[in-house]
Amino acid sequence: MKGIKTLFGVLAVAGLLFSGNVFAQENGNRDENGKVVRGPYETNNFWDNWFIGIGGGVQTTYGIKNSLLPFTNPRALYGGWLGEIQVGKWLTPSVGLRLVDEIGRNQVFPKEGKTAYNGGAQYWQGYLHFDVMWNVSNAWGGYKETRFWDVIPYFQAGVVGQNKVDGFVLKDVFKNTEMDFAAGFGIINDFRLGKRVDLYLDLSLPVYRSANFAINPEEGGRIAAIGFLPAAKLGLIFNLGRTNFDRHSSVTPVVIPVPFTTEQYNALKARVEELEKENAALKDEIEALKNQAPDTVYVGTNNVESPAYAFFDMGSAKLTDREKLHLDFFCDNVVANLADDKGLLVSGSADSKTGSAKRNTQLSEQRANAVKDYLVKKGVAADRIETEVLGGIAGDYEARRVVVTVK
Repeated sequence: MKGIKTLFGVLAVAGLLFSGNVFAQENGNRDENGKVVRGPYETNNFWDNWFIGIGGGVQTTYGIKNSLLPFTNPRALYGGWLGEIQVGKWLTPSVGLRLVDEIGRNQVFPKEGKTAYNGGAQYWQGYLHFDVMWNVSNAWGGYKETRFWDVIPYFQAGVVGQNKVDGFVLKDVFKNTEMDFAAGFGIINDFRLGKRVDLYLDLSLPVYRSANFAINPEEGGRIAAIGFLPAAKLGLIFNLGRTNFDRHSSVTPVVIPVPFTTEQYNALKARVEELEKENAALKDEIEALKNQAPDTVYVGTNNVESPAYAFFDMGSAKLTDREKLHLDFFCDNVVANLADDKGLLVSGSADSKTGSAKRNTQLSEQRANAVKDYLVKKGVAADRIETEVLGGIAGDYEARRVVVTVK
């Protein structure tokens, strides 16, 4: 019993020392001004940042008889070994969840009044619990995937099962097991051995209230009102799937101003003066154009064979009223003066930068047919009109059009 108390004392002091010195670590997570850089971080996928673990250690059960006040009227102390398996997931760099199953074998150390029963009895003890973990190293020191050492306190809640059956006879185990709710806290010291493997030291202190824990039948089967289950465990964590977090892209990068050299300053000054001169010249040119008398342009109606253009909105094959006016002018001033042996070529096209090749081919054909149908409506014979489908071509506004030429 004395040896177990000493062991738990050493482990508790070690945990406090680990926790107190965690922020002395180099974290590599500061900006150029030495300020710690924290989130936000992108939400990870469901299969990212999972882990499983296996470990073992020592535990004890300390019972407080007939009292809700800790360390009053002590009754008995039990100690032994345990093993555990766990599975969990980190939701953010600082917050994680895990499910842990512990099972161990305890030996009774009598606290008062030796009897044949409590002097050497052994029993099995299991503890299934759910934990909410908080990685204070990431929360306070900034997230760093390659940090060697993380301190992770947690809150736990679950169910404790105890029985005094020697050996696992299934019907006897379930028949004699006493189940009690437990809750408590703990702290994990996690040491990174590699990207996929961590070593952990876990110190925990669950507390439960036993309604009918039958270890000493000589006292009617009631031995404790409150039970403490301190444990120390050492094991390995295996990281599954993706093992890191990405900082959100909306975080504004820190820009550190760089002083100009004399040469850079003089070059910028000369460029500013040059741009000011160009600006003044452009203002003079604009003013001269405003004062210039407009040229008179005469449009003849005879022997005009200039092509006509009909422009379309993006993704549309519908002629607007404005483009119909352009085609009306073409019909009145060009088609009306065509010789009998002349015809029209209607070429449709689309913007190759938008849509698939198949869609651009369909769209250019629809545009060409729309113009042809309008020309026929205006009195042009259909057999004098030939359509051409160009599909997607380079360009922007000029690609979304139909060109009508005389052939």
